[in-house]
Amino acid sequence: MKYISDFRDGKLAKGIAQQIKEAVDPSRHYKLMEFCGGHTHAIHRYGIPSVLPKNVEMIHGPGCPVCVLPIKRIDNAIALAQMPNVIFCSYGDMLRVPASDRKNLLKAKAEGADVRMVYSVDDALKIAKDNPNKQIIFFAIGFETTTPPTAVAVLEAKKLQLKNFSIFCNHVLTPVAMECLLQSSGEVNINVDGFVGPAHVSIIIGSKAYEVVANKYQKPIVISGFEPLDLLHSILMLVKQLNDQRFEVENQYTRAVNRQGNIKSQQMISEVLELRDTFEWRGLGWIPQSALKIKKEYQDFDAEIRYILPKSVNKEIKGCECASVLRGVKKPKECKLFASICTPENPLGSCMVSSEGACAAVYAYGRMSD
Repeated sequence: MKYISDFRDGKLAKGIAQQIKEAVDPSRHYKLMEFCGGHTHAIHRYGIPSVLPKNVEMIHGPGCPVCVLPIKRIDNAIALAQMPNVIFCSYGDMLRVPASDRKNLLKAKAEGADVRMVYSVDDALKIAKDNPNKQIIFFAIGFETTTPPTAVAVLEAKKLQLKNFSIFCNHVLTPVAMECLLQSSGEVNINVDGFVGPAHVSIIIGSKAYEVVANKYQKPIVISGFEPLDLLHSILMLVKQLNDQRFEVENQYTRAVNRQGNIKSQQMISEVLELRDTFEWRGLGWIPQSALKIKKEYQDFDAEIRYILPKSVNKEIKGCECASVLRGVKKPKECKLFASICTPENPLGSCMVSSEGACAAVYAYGRMSD
């Protein structure tokens, strides 16, 4: 309750908003990207755009791990779930993400696949222990935040000698995607002045993980908490950096993030997982060394080694602008399907499904703001 009362104080919010208004240069336009989907939801939930000066623009980034998975990886997940003798375990958001021909894991379940929603990878491990005659596959997704539990699960499975447990690994990396967005060439290039850096990810990797990006591309990054005062403070910090022509990594979320990150978690990740040569992101394309896979020493628990995955192509739904939203080129309301054909009850794109999706955030809190 302390953080709810202290970090949602209306009077303090007005004070910080006034400081932002006084700090901005009226002759320039500030384009700031919040990379994390959790920040996107908080920004719209608390109406932050309405208190910002007109020349401070917030842009949604690819900070939703559910959203950035390409359709063919979801096709692969459905194919795994439909294999005989398999119990396929997944987080809830992934069950409703449309794949090819608008099929999803829930529809696969309706057709007879044993698909189960779990709250953690520990739930999948328990199912494996309770069902020794079944093959249990866990759909591992997420940025660096959810990677340590996956590594722990693999180590535990090896310790217990579970022969019926494997991971379909789809963990992706934040700083590499951030760098991709800032590349000077390529269709994903966007014009952005600075980043509101992700919070949960930074607890694991630390603020130092972004220093190369900030220095190389001369873009300020401020790691922010999720409360409205956190976000307003972070925006103020970014405006001040841009006015001073500083391009640093600053940590607003000091109550949870440090420069080094969680060393123990980093060690567990490096023990079990390693970089992929390349990985495809929805909206960003193929990005070298942007995702993780299970190391050879633990390949007995790698579903991509244990099973033959069918070839698939990314059959995007016609008219869906999810890819453009993810790379900050378009806003959710600029999609013709938004809030008409595509709604949370009938999502056509991943951005409308996930609890961190930009379209879901704008639909829930900002679709009537105009």
